[in-house]
Amino acid sequence: MLGKTFEAGAVEQTLYENWEKAGAFAAHPGSDKVPYTIMMPPPNVTGSLHMGHALTFTIQDILIRYKRKTGKDALWQPGTDHAGIATQSVVERQLAEKQINRRDLGREAFVEKVWEWKAESGGTITKQLRALGASPDWPRERFTMDEGCSDAVLKVFVDLYKKGLIYKDKRLVNWDPKLHTAISDLEVQQVDSKGHLWYFRYPLEDNPDQFITVATTRPETMLGDSGVAVHPEDERYKDLVGKNVVLPLVGRRIPIVADEYSDPEKGSGAVKMTPAHDFNDFEVGRRHDLEMINVFDSHARINENAPEAYRGLDRFEARKKVVADMEAAGLLEQIEEIQHTVPHGDRSGVEIEPWLTDQWYCDAVTLAKPAIEAVETGKTEFVPKNWENTYFEWMRNIQPWCISRQLWWGHQIPAWYGPDGEVFVEESEDAANAAAKAHYGKDTELTRDEDVLDTWFSSALWPFSTLGWPEETPELERYYPGDVLVTGFDIIFFWVARMMMMGIHFMGEVPFKTVYIHALVRDQHGAKMSKSKGNVMDPLDLVEKFGTDALRFTLAAMAAQGRDIKLAESRIEGYRNFATKLWNAARYAEMNECKWDASFDPKSAEHTVNRWIISELAATEAKVSKAIDEYRFNEAAGALYQFIWGTFCDWYVEFTKPILSSADAGAAAETRTVTAWTLMQAVNLLNPLMPYITEELWGAFGGEGQLITTAWPQDLAAAADAGAVAEMDWVVRLISEIRSIRSEMNVPAGAKIALLLKDMSSETKARLEGHRDVILRLARLESAEAAEEIPSGAVQGVIDEAVILLPIADVVDLSHERQRLEKDLGKLDGEIMKLDKKLSNESFVARAPAEVVEENRERLAEERARRDKLAAALERIAAL
Repeated sequence: MLGKTFEAGAVEQTLYENWEKAGAFAAHPGSDKVPYTIMMPPPNVTGSLHMGHALTFTIQDILIRYKRKTGKDALWQPGTDHAGIATQSVVERQLAEKQINRRDLGREAFVEKVWEWKAESGGTITKQLRALGASPDWPRERFTMDEGCSDAVLKVFVDLYKKGLIYKDKRLVNWDPKLHTAISDLEVQQVDSKGHLWYFRYPLEDNPDQFITVATTRPETMLGDSGVAVHPEDERYKDLVGKNVVLPLVGRRIPIVADEYSDPEKGSGAVKMTPAHDFNDFEVGRRHDLEMINVFDSHARINENAPEAYRGLDRFEARKKVVADMEAAGLLEQIEEIQHTVPHGDRSGVEIEPWLTDQWYCDAVTLAKPAIEAVETGKTEFVPKNWENTYFEWMRNIQPWCISRQLWWGHQIPAWYGPDGEVFVEESEDAANAAAKAHYGKDTELTRDEDVLDTWFSSALWPFSTLGWPEETPELERYYPGDVLVTGFDIIFFWVARMMMMGIHFMGEVPFKTVYIHALVRDQHGAKMSKSKGNVMDPLDLVEKFGTDALRFTLAAMAAQGRDIKLAESRIEGYRNFATKLWNAARYAEMNECKWDASFDPKSAEHTVNRWIISELAATEAKVSKAIDEYRFNEAAGALYQFIWGTFCDWYVEFTKPILSSADAGAAAETRTVTAWTLMQAVNLLNPLMPYITEELWGAFGGEGQLITTAWPQDLAAAADAGAVAEMDWVVRLISEIRSIRSEMNVPAGAKIALLLKDMSSETKARLEGHRDVILRLARLESAEAAEEIPSGAVQGVIDEAVILLPIADVVDLSHERQRLEKDLGKLDGEIMKLDKKLSNESFVARAPAEVVEENRERLAEERARRDKLAAALERIAAL
């Protein structure tokens, strides 16, 4: 017997363990089924589940469960990313608590500590994915620094180096002065800050009494200035282009150059150029052959390239001194307070410095060309399609990719240096020694490059390294390329594009046929979740409170393409109620001895109401399959919700209650069978979205085997009956219209009123006769008859060709109702006018947070819809 309620917490872990033990998640490389592959975006090994994870992994799990059930050999390849900076930071913090510095330990011992941490704590995220119900092929789990992935990284690096696609260069990078490493743009956070704009006067070399004024937010960088740029069409400076200024405090002569980067409308129109400490200045510097003068060391302290008075000063101390010295020299024109964004390292929390340094680079420009062409020609498609524009924008403006990091945790770059600086890039130290011997003619001691590779380098190989490459494995041949990649828009460039580049280069074809970009999960007001705002929702807390199924179904139901999810606990609670509704329907079926019969042929059903529910089930299956195939998860969830809660529970169960207790044993028996059969088919359809409650119900009703490996409902359309659908649809629409009129007109719930139908066709008359008892009971009517005339005091509606007449004057004070409706309409008109006025105010729309504007728009739409309903009700009274 089913319990009174579904106790999610009591069964989820057991069900999951049963699935794992049964090998229900496994792919089968030797199978003759069509393969279907999803590569799991490997979460950071340091990570813990957040709402973004919950969404992306729910979507992937829905796809993989559905594809398994529809007969595919489905591989969902799991794994985690070694997350260079994040993981090293975690272990360094733990060591710091014991007053241990990693440099005191040495590289080898420190890396051992990281591996120890990974063994003890690195599995948190995968345990949490299990709690979410995720069903990847866990025995195939990979790690971006396991032996196989490491072999792939070495081969790729060496191959690209020997083809000239990896090289060393001195360029600007995002430098973290606390962690002492270059970091990627994704690891840089732009922080809104109050700051200043300092206006400095630079004297002309040939006329020291004449100045050109520049503005800067970072005065300390002026010590590395090597030019001043003005716009070529700026009349103020045309005569100065080609001349020199003398850099104050330093005494260096620097040129004035004409470059379109300088904006005549901003500041003074003249911009100081510090090519070694600003990305834009770097490009201007290269165009005009300006000197690259690095004035910071790795700690962001002033180095030996600046005047002695500033050497050794921290950058912010240097800033104060530079400003004070410029003011003392009479060269500080003004200081302006500003609000601007300042780049910070997301791990260290300190300001990032653009810093000129030697790093390893990958020729992304060359590798990007075939990756661009692959999307242009449709070999890989983005869903929604508009994200292709973002991909193209990044790829067509791609810069060399800085792939080296000054860390100890990661894939150490396979480059060894001879005593004269000659570099030997090989897959092993032995191969490097052999190359060095061939070069020098004798055994020579080599020193290995200390840098490691950017984490994104190894994860770019994920679609093929996880399948055994560079070995030619059966898995690689069978499961590459993958079918779909599910990810967020923020890593289209950092990960998706790089997988495209590497996959095409090394495998000769794209790594996936479709890239599904899901939306962001925001709070209920549309604001981005952040700890500082206190609006972060923990998926594990929600699972504990409402059950995994409720959270998963909520995320699916709200995952409309191209629209961010506004998540509120009330929505999750609502979908938990949906699970409860399903559970109660199953209890009802059980109590009425409705038993599952797997051999039942739906085409054998004789009674209209049973043929109707089977037809509606068939239509729902078609909608759900189409929606999942097209990545419209909200439509799949909507179709299931509408069928289970609406069609089955609210209509079919109510229609058939009298049949189950009737004297017609044949009708009762058929209806019991159809009730259980339809319920279990619906449970099967719902299974990819709500795996736990559906698996529990499948077992309770005697379903064969586990539901997770049970085939998707087949050939339902063959049992569909269009006539039964049209007939029962008419009954549903008639009852719904009567209920709607009763509600609008405030007819008391207990009042039984008469129904008159005028101008009925013969078909409508037959339907009324055939379903009169159901209509009377569910619409709370005392009678339902044909009418020739419209009686006084009757409100009207329409169903197809017939006019609905409901005489309500005896049960409703129409005069009072008219007054109530007019009063409510007046209030609504006032509210609509107020909202309309606010949203017509350009200043409000421009200045208010986007989520506030959207909330007001939604309220306006809701109020207008309410007004339309009230106006329709008032019209009904006016027509009497």
